[in-house]
Amino acid sequence: MSTTKTQTIDLSQLNFDPDTLREKYRQERDKRIRQDGLEQYQKPTGDFTGYVDDPYVEPGFSREALNDEVEVAIIGGGFGGLLTAVRLREAGVKDIRMIEKGGDFGGTWYWNRYPGAQCDVESYIYFPLLEELDYIPVEKYSHAPEILAHSKAIAEKYQLYDNACLQTEVTEIRWDQNISRWIIATNHGDTMKARFVAMANGLLSRPKLPGIPGIDAFKGHTFHTSRWDYAYTKGNAEGGLSGLKDKRVGIIGTGATAVQCIPHLGAAAKELYVFQRTPSSIDVRNNATTDQSWVETLEPGWQQQRMDNFNIIATGGQQDEDLVNDGWTDIFRNLQTILSAAGNSAGMSPKDQELAMEIADFQKMEGVRARASHIVKDQDTAEKLKPYYRQFCKRPGFHDEYLDTFNQDSVTLVDTLGQGVERITEKGVIVDGKEYELDCLIFATGFEVGTNYTSQSGYDVIGKAETALSKKWANSLSTFHGMHSHSFPNCYFIGFTQTGYTANVPHTLNEQAKHIAYVIQYGLDNEVTSIEASLDAEAEWVATINRLAGMGEEFYAQCTPGYYNNEGKGNGGNGFLAGQYGGGPVEFFKILDDWRAAGDLAGLEIR
Repeated sequence: MSTTKTQTIDLSQLNFDPDTLREKYRQERDKRIRQDGLEQYQKPTGDFTGYVDDPYVEPGFSREALNDEVEVAIIGGGFGGLLTAVRLREAGVKDIRMIEKGGDFGGTWYWNRYPGAQCDVESYIYFPLLEELDYIPVEKYSHAPEILAHSKAIAEKYQLYDNACLQTEVTEIRWDQNISRWIIATNHGDTMKARFVAMANGLLSRPKLPGIPGIDAFKGHTFHTSRWDYAYTKGNAEGGLSGLKDKRVGIIGTGATAVQCIPHLGAAAKELYVFQRTPSSIDVRNNATTDQSWVETLEPGWQQQRMDNFNIIATGGQQDEDLVNDGWTDIFRNLQTILSAAGNSAGMSPKDQELAMEIADFQKMEGVRARASHIVKDQDTAEKLKPYYRQFCKRPGFHDEYLDTFNQDSVTLVDTLGQGVERITEKGVIVDGKEYELDCLIFATGFEVGTNYTSQSGYDVIGKAETALSKKWANSLSTFHGMHSHSFPNCYFIGFTQTGYTANVPHTLNEQAKHIAYVIQYGLDNEVTSIEASLDAEAEWVATINRLAGMGEEFYAQCTPGYYNNEGKGNGGNGFLAGQYGGGPVEFFKILDDWRAAGDLAGLEIR
């Protein structure tokens, strides 16, 4: 967009040239685009199959197969499953079975126990059900052990351990038309029946590996960050990785996970090599112990108010006060300053509003880049750590020790110029023809998020007339309100399926949980046989999703490749943000509220 297209925003006071930054962003994006897209990653197979095993339980667990029946089965014991179960309990539903692959509740926080793991959204809004559990997190940004403990506390309070099937992996769900029940098959030979099924499989549980040539050739030690090998590194979630004191360690990846564990690796390893394709945006975290005097001022309803306040501001809305006041909302504070200086922002053209947002983003990222120059002593390294893209092209990082790590003589940043690692050998990693010999190679390469729904969940769902979800959703999602799909009665999807995405993921999950509990409660109270999205309602919702999809397409098309934009391939198909409601989460949550308030279950076929 040319800077000459606005008459209301004064660009003369800027200390950067917007056109120059746009060109720099484009160049950085283009050199990272790969033709293989998501195909650059692979599932853990062969020698890497152990990467999906559960290291937190004793091997060889077995139990008798179950052939019983429950009213509601919830698949997934993370925040999505926990919130759905809690809202069902509040609705009076007693017969609930939780089915979870891991050995306990917690989801992402059960699997991810790497050193330094923390939430990057304020814990006072990230932790679900704080008021219900009468609990306040110890810090503004809580560490993983506390989050896992809170997950278990939710399960305890709402008696979700009763009748739960832990260490149980679903292999198929099939609708039995004759009895109007779902038959759930598992790896323990179960064929349990459920009247209603809610699937909260989660996105951050199935690790993926880079498809680097020679990945299986390395003779040293390897592991994925989601299955951290403390037997090898020693230490715990707080660090102290004494097992690495004489080791040359390499880590592939510089995303949200790597940002948190790299300071601990740098402190412990004899040598640390960080292999970077794209630098993360690293802003100030400013973690602090919870102020008890502030806690004493809290009144009933404070958490929902705080969640709403954050969500509105972080999606461009206005509030009289920024309650959270952190790096997520900072860019929008910049935006409000620009709009105020422009005068009557309500009368601005869409082009000027878009420009104002872009300038606010530029200002924010200029600050992030300046921080790298200020902290990292070697300016060549500092330059390589600077992110040249819009803030929300990738999930932003917040950390107060990550950049300092690169001031240590034992730590080397190996920048791959956007291309990634060239090859892995028996001895180490090759980048630009140079071999870096290693004793240990760690993969911080994230999770399977861009494949189809059934691949991510690990099982297929067979609905009416033998309709397989894997085939129905093979190319794109098709839902009503993101939670129902025609041919799959009494079945509910929890997560990012054509819904309203927000940075504070538990907020989205809670809104879905309330909605699903409302529908299931109706079904139980009225003794209905099945509740199913109508074809017309589903088609209308998909049309709405498609109509609004363009609102984010241009933004993500200009972004550097990553899982937000399907590795540069756009947000069609099954990408992480594919099919999100383009009107934003605030508007989406209101659609759900209004639908429930109407009380007629419009769009659902009740039998």
